Amino acid sequence: MTMFLLKLRNRHFFLMDAFIVLVTPTISLVLRRDSVEIPSQVVAGLVIYTIAALFIRLFIFYRFGLYSRYWRYASVDELARIGTAVLVSTVILALFMLTIRFVYSLAFARSIIIIDALLVLLGVGGVRFSVRFLGNRRAAASPNSRLALIMGAGSVGESVARDLLKSPRMETVPVGYLDDDPQKLRMHIHGLPVLGSRKDIPKIASERQIDLIILAMPSAPGDVIREITATCELLGIETKIVPSVYEILNDKMRVGQLRDIAIEDLLRRDAVHTDIQAVRQLVAGRRVLVTGGGGSIGRELCRQLLFCGPTELILLGHGENSIFEAYHALKGIGLQGPKLTPVIADTRFPRRTMALFEKHRPQIVFHAAAHKHVPLMELNPVEAITNNVIGTKNILDASRAVEVETFVMISTDKAVNPTSMMGASKRTAEFLVLQAAQETGRPYVNVRFGNVLGSRGSVVFTFKQQIAAGGPVTVTHPEIQRYFMTIPEAVQLVLQAAALGIGDEIFVLDMGEPIKIVDLAVDLIKLSGYEVGRDIQIRYIGLRPGDKLFEELFIPEEDYQRTEHQKIFVASNASRFVPEDLDQVIRLLSAAADRDDVEAINLTFRSLIPEYQPSVPGVATKKPGSTAVENPQVGGQTTSSVSI
Repeated sequence: MTMFLLKLRNRHFFLMDAFIVLVTPTISLVLRRDSVEIPSQVVAGLVIYTIAALFIRLFIFYRFGLYSRYWRYASVDELARIGTAVLVSTVILALFMLTIRFVYSLAFARSIIIIDALLVLLGVGGVRFSVRFLGNRRAAASPNSRLALIMGAGSVGESVARDLLKSPRMETVPVGYLDDDPQKLRMHIHGLPVLGSRKDIPKIASERQIDLIILAMPSAPGDVIREITATCELLGIETKIVPSVYEILNDKMRVGQLRDIAIEDLLRRDAVHTDIQAVRQLVAGRRVLVTGGGGSIGRELCRQLLFCGPTELILLGHGENSIFEAYHALKGIGLQGPKLTPVIADTRFPRRTMALFEKHRPQIVFHAAAHKHVPLMELNPVEAITNNVIGTKNILDASRAVEVETFVMISTDKAVNPTSMMGASKRTAEFLVLQAAQETGRPYVNVRFGNVLGSRGSVVFTFKQQIAAGGPVTVTHPEIQRYFMTIPEAVQLVLQAAALGIGDEIFVLDMGEPIKIVDLAVDLIKLSGYEVGRDIQIRYIGLRPGDKLFEELFIPEEDYQRTEHQKIFVASNASRFVPEDLDQVIRLLSAAADRDDVEAINLTFRSLIPEYQPSVPGVATKKPGSTAVENPQVGGQTTSSVSI
């Protein structure tokens, strides 16, 4: 019987409904009379009502979509739909029978209509929800099943429990929930109790012989995940996690799907709250160009911009493979409306750049293209100049020529007190953007932030490769620290900063606390299932050319204040530091690059950026410290100080 019900299709439900509708009028009459004998004078009325009910009810059921549903997942919505269909068909039947009764003096009791409606509702609804009930029955646990606790008794935890309980083989058996909300303690969800909080993991895991803990908290910060993971590691318990809010919202994973804990989870911070309406107001209906559209930041920028309703999104990049992949990934999203235009070009060529801008006439430009690898740029300083400086100048010249309304350049913390060619080139690019903002009076702004997790060539990617090869994992210095942020979070804040920009500003993203690279390496080794020192070694190789021990986000002379967004600072006086002879210095840099004259490049950078101090390999160039923003003023109100 169970298998029969589970295999029912809508055509079967149609036949069953027809049977129910045919027999319920007779049953209604029997119930009303409390006798199985049917008087001859009511037979005609009963037959007319039964035939009318057959056609009217089935037609109404069809119109209400009762034969286009997958009833195994029926919900309150389907129940309401059945009730409404029965009600509407009953009203039509009642009007029909009252008319027949009045015209032909037909013997028919009105109460039969009400009884029949209730019986039809029970019959039609009961058959369908039997399928839902049988489809959600718990499967039998196998002898080798793992016992699991679900950390988080919210909607996501409920979804995880439901999926596990109806798994055909029941390889993972949930025994209860853990939740830090004391009001949920001892409550039951799907028959499973809330046993305690995360502080009770050691006790409950021991009592219940738990094999697995599932973290069902998509928005939990990294410190909470780190604490639970560390506890489970000490207890020898496996941990799995549901996807983050970002992964769920962007259809990368579904709610309830489990995966291993990643380094991004351990470093996760509170979710970014974005004023999406302000961003849409900036982007909607406009032509938007993203340079470096095939890179990690550029691709995510394009993806998020796509949902803001531009008329055209232009992906500009030098590498054909990366643009090809980005273009087809964006097309795969399936959004109708925005036109996607892939463009292969090198921004170092001014005529080509100008021709592209005149052809596409973008109204908003996000400049994400840059050489970012510090040691490589130390070995190839000419490329740092031609790409990061001259390329930015060409993009800005073209933007001014076609009157681009908003220009946003992605900068880096390495531009602050630079010790490398890459950092100095990006600081110079910041000057160029600020100069263009002064000359145009338009919101041409810089957005400065630190490292991003998951970008191509990031330290995380390198560590994973080294671990896969059996080690060692190489770290430059035991004290080296960096700021980290996930790519989606960084891009969300970049878009928010773009919406806040009014002109010649440098926005700085709140990167939280810096993280020791060696701690990152240790976490990755443990997450890979190895033990540091026994399975995988960590080896210190010394600072590389251009490296600093500690990155900074703020320049002391710049006046930083928090914006209306709590995770974004702004230096409103940044343009005051733009050198008056910037154009002449850029020409000198360009000429030095043409000659491949590294000494001249260094001398020019020193004259342009007084704080520029080229590093000596293996020697720490910065001491630990913090730049405090004391009592920044936001909208006339004083906020607490921040130290980054």
